[in-house]
Amino acid sequence: MSIFEGFLSTSETLSAFSDHNFVDAMLRFEAALTRAQAALGLVPESAAHSIVGSCKVELFDVAKIVRDSGRAGSVAIPLVKALKEAVGLFNPGAVPFVHFGSTSQDVIDTAMALVTREGVALIEADVDRAIEALLQHATQHAATPILARTLMQPASVTSFGLKCAGWAAPLVRSRARLREAARHALNVQLGGAVGTLAQMKGQGPAVVQRVADELGLGNAGATWHTQRDEWVALGCELGLLTGSLGKIARDISLMGQYEVGEVAEPTEPGRGGSSAMPHKRNPVAAMVALAAAQRAPQRVAALLAAMPQEHERALGGWQAELAEWPQLLMSAHGSARALAGALPGLQIDAARMRANIDALRSELPREAADEWFDPALAGPAGETALRQVAALRAHLTAKDTSR
Repeated sequence: MSIFEGFLSTSETLSAFSDHNFVDAMLRFEAALTRAQAALGLVPESAAHSIVGSCKVELFDVAKIVRDSGRAGSVAIPLVKALKEAVGLFNPGAVPFVHFGSTSQDVIDTAMALVTREGVALIEADVDRAIEALLQHATQHAATPILARTLMQPASVTSFGLKCAGWAAPLVRSRARLREAARHALNVQLGGAVGTLAQMKGQGPAVVQRVADELGLGNAGATWHTQRDEWVALGCELGLLTGSLGKIARDISLMGQYEVGEVAEPTEPGRGGSSAMPHKRNPVAAMVALAAAQRAPQRVAALLAAMPQEHERALGGWQAELAEWPQLLMSAHGSARALAGALPGLQIDAARMRANIDALRSELPREAADEWFDPALAGPAGETALRQVAALRAHLTAKDTSR
């Protein structure tokens, strides 16, 4: 993560996808695998005890594992080597049972599912905050007149509440789709070298289920080494969410221009300042969300491009996907966090909104001004806004109770 990327994400997502956390997730997989195999008689209890006791990230040189992964072609290879060495120090007889019946992609994909679950939960929490702030603004300003603008020009009068409801609606839909996509995608990966679990003597399906249960992941019922559709579908939903957040940020940045002055991001010490112009209030939350919206499409495109993978295990495609995935989650959460922080305290200048309408009315023929720019037009827009708010809240409640 470079100096130019850190402020576009969050410390929580950076931690979730850190080297330390990812190695810890791989070790959690190895421990769960060994426990499941021991319970089914595939691994001796004494060996399982030694292996599980060694699956502690603090026992390993994470930086060395990462360095060695470049030469090995997979971060799992130096990890398993180090784990075998650690186990062998106390119980040489347990070494053959380390990573038994699994393969590098099993441990990496499962670890990625575990850390992605952390990232998705963070994103969902901040999206919920953003939605609630928008629905509150939509209710409070249901009938507040504002210029509607099409093709960047004044079109008619609407209400700011309806605008907020329109911002919230895609987030509500995205929240539901993201949760559903995660339910389908966040599965344990365990297929062995070619997906057959042949080493597990017919106990493979039972082992997979036990590992899934312990780690709290789904069980797809089959290996998905080169079946990336559900996984990439989750990535696509993250891209859609980031685009919807970017749309809100674009509108806020335009409405916050000095010449328009209808809204402004919250003020606080050190926020949105300039190194040269002390009078400036830069919309930094919108900036972060817009940067994410411009970066996410390339990440999603890379995931889609990596899908045509060879036979049972990929050469290059899977590795490209792994490199892009954390960046997509980081951008999505950076965007969600930025707007979740700005929207509750959004400064809304209803008087300026009305002044902009009046200024335009003064330049138009009376007939056109009354037909298109009568502030009373905000009344019907407000009624629509309140209906939309009610529908969105009902949608949120229904999705929450169905979990």
